Amino acid sequence: MRIDVLGAVRAFRDDGSPVDLGGPRHREVLARLVAAEGQMVTTDTLVNDLWTDPPARAIGALRTFVAALRRALEPDRPPRDPPRVIVTEGPGYALRLPREDVDVHRFQDTLARARRNPDAAGDLGTVLADWRGPAYADVTGAPWAQRERTRLEELRLEGAELRARILLDSGEGADLVAELGAHVAEHPWREPAWGLLARALYRAGRRADALATLRRARTMLVDQLGLDPGAGLQRLETDILNGSVPPEGARTAWTGPGVRLGPRTTVDLARTLALAGGDALVHSRRDRLSAVQAAERTGDPSLTARIIGAYDVPAIWSRADDPEQSRAVVAA
Repeated sequence: MRIDVLGAVRAFRDDGSPVDLGGPRHREVLARLVAAEGQMVTTDTLVNDLWTDPPARAIGALRTFVAALRRALEPDRPPRDPPRVIVTEGPGYALRLPREDVDVHRFQDTLARARRNPDAAGDLGTVLADWRGPAYADVTGAPWAQRERTRLEELRLEGAELRARILLDSGEGADLVAELGAHVAEHPWREPAWGLLARALYRAGRRADALATLRRARTMLVDQLGLDPGAGLQRLETDILNGSVPPEGARTAWTGPGVRLGPRTTVDLARTLALAGGDALVHSRRDRLSAVQAAERTGDPSLTARIIGAYDVPAIWSRADDPEQSRAVVAA
């Protein structure tokens, strides 16, 4: 079984044949369970995510959607055998599939490996190619899906830039000019992307074009935002002028927006965000849960405990937190 959500939501059996998932609500239920990354989602949360104004029989309708999805995903399961893909857990449901069988989970895990190990650049290119459009593209109008689309799009951009940086650091990357040029044109405010394009041009023997690219970035930032380029772009411009760009194979520090901070540092930042309140508090809770999940994946229970305990604003356990996120932290 394989499930894809980096684009429209779809599923395939082991033989490659597509699964008929049913209507839009069925697909949204499956997508919402994918977004939970194996954690249980309560029926109340699912109902509130599916309907802005839930009908009187919303829970019954939800159960109907889940039953239909189970039949579609496990057509050969004997009637008395418990489901293995969408399981009932406590007051809700959870998706039980290996992470490598869900494209968004495979992408996130590969990105995490590439942050730690540049040798994963090839795998990163493979999972970036799995994107067929915006994540959960056919789940429209749902706030939870929009939040996930925004988050995953940021990770996709980080992944594209990280892959380019690794290739350039390793002495490759001259053939990235067209790809990075399109990337910069679509996302002109991402300073690291301008630096990567300039490095690719320089690597391709186009020193003048590399300098012109950096000066175009400077003009755009100053004229439209009133900002000078960051230290990284300024240093790269000086290096290109002096012909002192780091040689092939040199590893440079990654300072892009998706720099891996480590679970502990992420929680420290989340604590600071929490003190600001409002939307910052919402983001801080999300970042806290991401840090806890990252710590869990290391298999180190002591680290996970320290990460949980580090977030103490206003308290480690708070009934005011988002119920679903709180359940996930309690489960950890």
